[in-house]
Amino acid sequence: MTEIGDLTPELRRRLVANTLKDEDCVVLTAVMDNYAVLERAVKEKSGKIAKLLKMIFGAKTEKSQKALPDQPPKPKETTDKPKGHGRNGASSYNTRKVTVSHTMLRRGDTCPGCEKGKLYPTPAGINIRITGNAPLDACIWEQEKLRCNLCGEVFTAKLPDEAGSKKYDASAGAMIAILKYGSGLPFNRLEEVQESMGIPLPASTQWDIVEKAAGPAHPAYKELTRQAAQGKIIHNDDTTMKILSSVNENKERRGIFTTGILSVADERKIAVFFTGHKHAGENITDLLKERHAGLDPPIQMCDALSRNTSKEFETILANCMAHARRNFVDIAESFPDECRHVIEILGNVYKNDETTQEEKMTSRRRLIYHQSESGPFMDKLHGWMNIQFHEKKTEPNSGLGKAFSYMLKHWEPLTLFLRVEGAPLDNNLCEQALKKVILHRKNSMFYKTLHGAYIGDLFMSIIHTCRLSHINPFEYLVALQKHSHEVFRNPQKWLPWNYKTEVAVLSL
Repeated sequence: MTEIGDLTPELRRRLVANTLKDEDCVVLTAVMDNYAVLERAVKEKSGKIAKLLKMIFGAKTEKSQKALPDQPPKPKETTDKPKGHGRNGASSYNTRKVTVSHTMLRRGDTCPGCEKGKLYPTPAGINIRITGNAPLDACIWEQEKLRCNLCGEVFTAKLPDEAGSKKYDASAGAMIAILKYGSGLPFNRLEEVQESMGIPLPASTQWDIVEKAAGPAHPAYKELTRQAAQGKIIHNDDTTMKILSSVNENKERRGIFTTGILSVADERKIAVFFTGHKHAGENITDLLKERHAGLDPPIQMCDALSRNTSKEFETILANCMAHARRNFVDIAESFPDECRHVIEILGNVYKNDETTQEEKMTSRRRLIYHQSESGPFMDKLHGWMNIQFHEKKTEPNSGLGKAFSYMLKHWEPLTLFLRVEGAPLDNNLCEQALKKVILHRKNSMFYKTLHGAYIGDLFMSIIHTCRLSHINPFEYLVALQKHSHEVFRNPQKWLPWNYKTEVAVLSL
């Protein structure tokens, strides 16, 4: 900052009286320059503080209504849906159904109302009743024993088939895995719940159960990984993880990550997770080793970090537009007008992409639509950002300048959706998948060993892939355990989307 000395009362009086001297102009010019520097510094600090607060406490939303100052609220849509009918209809419940028949009337009977017409079936009335229970239930089977008073031989009643042969059956392992790795419920919390419900289940026992359940599921997890390698679009991203046994290991690389990879082939989505010292680029390299040699390079969607890409295999790189937009969301309070301009332009592009989904456009038609509708918006944005630098309207080292530089530097992979069929706009699918890992980290905090991390990766991959395919993960995990021999022999026939066919064949 320029040294300007103290503003004397005489200078203030000359300023008010408009009788400034030549030396006064030098002082006032320095004041204005220093004020501009301070204003820019305040904006920079405000943006960094806001970003730090979001990192610590998280951002509830990045929608423009919340991110931009003085943004008018979006009008709520009014619907004519009647009240009192619940969020989920009867078709949403995968449970047993009980048919209640008339006790006095039958089909074909005379109507007791008009005493003229005949009764015929009409759609049944639906009532849903929900009851509470422990996550894992138990049943005590008491076997009657009879002892001969002469020879002493004891005759014990045989257990029925429904009792099973094991204390913890396949459903117990499936339920614990879903609660732990699908919903983020730690073993110790489930232990407390079970204890309070009168069905004890220690945390150490829960681990033994899920470890045994992982054995039959292992071939399916490996096959899911192989299938993911064949995808046309592969999303990948990292999040940090902690493994206690690896904290003090004397290794060159101490960082531990969980890589989430979400592969899209046609309409099928596969999520796989890998935890260890390797970062996303190395894990996707290992994955692509399983890719068939005759396939074209996949579209790889990730953020712009260099460690996210493979150095051995060719991919068509696409960068995440949401990451670029987030840079402007973080500084919207400091640069409201410029950020509003960028966010509104990107909003039009996302609206166009939403239209392609609503109309279920083919990849080719979607590309043409984006080129005609979104291309002019992106060209306008690219030219406007360059003008900000060329005309020196934006300081390159400011938060706004860095946001502009990020987009301009990665413009080609950010706009791949304008040149390649099927290229996505952002990496939101993978970030949503990684929320499962983050939920586990928030609740359980860490894995104890690398083996435990592998078990977590296995179950998270299977559970999230099932949910992406609208398959019941509980039923699938139970089926893998009950038919473990068939799964080991032919795992490609025991994937979430085709296992029911095999179950039906075996039940004949």
